[in-house]
Amino acid sequence: MNPTTSSEGNPSLAPSGAANSSAIESSALQNVSSKERGVTPRVVALSLALAVLFGYLIPIIDFKLRNTYLGATHMPPGAVGALLVLLLVVNPLLKAMSKGLAFSRNEALTVYITCLFSSLVPGHGAENLVLPSLIAPFYYATSENKWLDVLQPYLKPWLTPALTSDGHYNQAVVEGWFNGNFNQPIPWGAWLIPLIFWGSFVLISYGMLGCLSILLRKQWAEYEALAFPLLRLPLEMTEGVGDASSGSSTIPAFFRNPMLWCGFGVAVFIQLMRGLNLYFPDVPTFPLELDVTPMLSEAPWNQIGWVALVIFPIAVGISYLLTTEISFSLWFFLWFINFQYMAAYTLGFPPSSLPSGIGVFSDSKLFTGYQMIGCYVAYVGLVLWTGREHFRYIWRRAIGRVRGDAKEKDEIFSYPVAFWGFALSFLLLVGLSCVAGVRLDVAIALWVTYLIFAVGLTRVAVEGGLLFLLHDCAPLGIVARLLNSGVSSWLTPASGVVPASIFQAGMVVHMRGFIMPSFLHSFKLAYDRKISPRPLGALIAGVVFLSLAVSWISIVHLGYAEGALQMNNVHFKKNGSLGAINFINGITGSQGESAPQNWFWMGIGALLTFGMMVARARLAFFPFHPIGYLMCLTFPAKMLWFSIFLGWLSKVLIMRFGGIEAYRKLVPAFLGLIVGDITMILFWLVIDGWQGRVGHQLMPY
Repeated sequence: MNPTTSSEGNPSLAPSGAANSSAIESSALQNVSSKERGVTPRVVALSLALAVLFGYLIPIIDFKLRNTYLGATHMPPGAVGALLVLLLVVNPLLKAMSKGLAFSRNEALTVYITCLFSSLVPGHGAENLVLPSLIAPFYYATSENKWLDVLQPYLKPWLTPALTSDGHYNQAVVEGWFNGNFNQPIPWGAWLIPLIFWGSFVLISYGMLGCLSILLRKQWAEYEALAFPLLRLPLEMTEGVGDASSGSSTIPAFFRNPMLWCGFGVAVFIQLMRGLNLYFPDVPTFPLELDVTPMLSEAPWNQIGWVALVIFPIAVGISYLLTTEISFSLWFFLWFINFQYMAAYTLGFPPSSLPSGIGVFSDSKLFTGYQMIGCYVAYVGLVLWTGREHFRYIWRRAIGRVRGDAKEKDEIFSYPVAFWGFALSFLLLVGLSCVAGVRLDVAIALWVTYLIFAVGLTRVAVEGGLLFLLHDCAPLGIVARLLNSGVSSWLTPASGVVPASIFQAGMVVHMRGFIMPSFLHSFKLAYDRKISPRPLGALIAGVVFLSLAVSWISIVHLGYAEGALQMNNVHFKKNGSLGAINFINGITGSQGESAPQNWFWMGIGALLTFGMMVARARLAFFPFHPIGYLMCLTFPAKMLWFSIFLGWLSKVLIMRFGGIEAYRKLVPAFLGLIVGDITMILFWLVIDGWQGRVGHQLMPY
């Protein structure tokens, strides 16, 4: 659809009745009760309270106890748990007092929307990796590795608490956080300025992603009609809540379906047995993982590395909701890459002898890593090209060439505000990066590649329903190798590689829990359900600010109270927190001599992606989708592929032998797998917190 020529996109071309229809619709919405518009005072109070609660608890769960994450996925257990409690505990109690007191469907969905942010912002995979990245390289610096010589001259003192105002190493602050500064006051004075700068920087990036999501929502949700499979569960759970059709029942119809309880029972039984086995070893467990790597010890199978068959009930349930081409592609392309390693070995090029992705890709060879990069560039480019008419209309709105229609009022911001908000936020990110010491071209390259990854990964979430997302590569290293640049070329200390590497490590490399998918999911729910857009936008902003502030204060406090060395290895010890210095050492030590080969393999990835998109547009039976190629080298693909395979196989067999009617009847059973798994996550988090058990993970870690 062309929004610049349709009656919906351009009111000047609308039929005469369209304006009257819009006026009637607007008048009708004014008569809708505030409960049905979603953002009520009690929803605001509850959402802000949950933001504070999650901001405090999630860092403790994720980093101190290392138990199952309440966030870190795009169907966060924290958000689903809040909705379950609201529907099954709070609403029945309120109905018992007075039927009019119960939360309406839109109120419940508004609480869920806000929890999508308050569950993700404080936890694993969010931007809080910035904090340990600021001081870990200093703690692990020695006279042998000479990291202080690399860091001190090129970091502004106000960027990190590890440096005093005159640029000297602040040993007491750093060692106190890692070793624990027991019974001593926390040195908030050293942390204040870095927290303000980095917190502001992160909030600006959130504003940029939020504005971009507004610009994309209509194209993806209406013109392309993407499935948004991760919204299926909250919509089904709240179906009929507050409607007259629900009668006197205090329990939503979703929870009265016997098929739901079949799937729920399977998940609960499995996770109950596994949890009891941890506490009482005599109780038999229910194995959900089989490492088949030892079975692949002979060449050429031994070239593919670690392979495991891992079952996550929640991932099986979600995969059943996907189209078969997407679920098939999400597991097929992992093996497509594995077979490339086997083929290379067979042709006399063992993968162990090929150039690796040190400083660029976390766990792959350059020839496969650059295929994935080519896929990102081509796929995001084609996605934006598909929406060119919509984006052209937005540009014309932004410069005042056309007037907005009545439906634009249902967006969080108008298109001009969203467009210029996005542009200003991007310029601020680039400008602040330059103020921190990053050269302009390096800063632009970093944040442009960040946006490419953000759009690509968000598309995977809203179209492919993948539970969590990663790309696991360093974009500055990718660009450097394409430019054939090594230690004396593009990325040098003078170019600002030291501060740039902290921006990259803290915000760009580990995008597991970044919040752009939450924006898209929230804006679609709000638009479809007619939830008040502008009050919702203000509420989301308040929730994000509270979650970020409380969680960062909690993380700093945890370090000094407990000792960061006793906590999560990914965030607080050598793995994630040393990403910046490891990148500097890896990329500046490379001479980039393989640049032509990198361009070649990136071109191969782009061509394969373009071919898939063309084939999908022309051949109804074409079985491949590019999002599987996007994720083929990532940790989510390795952990979830077998669960996705089971969901795909279940759907294929049910559709083959039972038809569409059988598929529909069994949807509640697979939704029950999701609800049961999340219920047991919440149950064991309570038990583990009570008993002090650490490391009990029911979800991918």
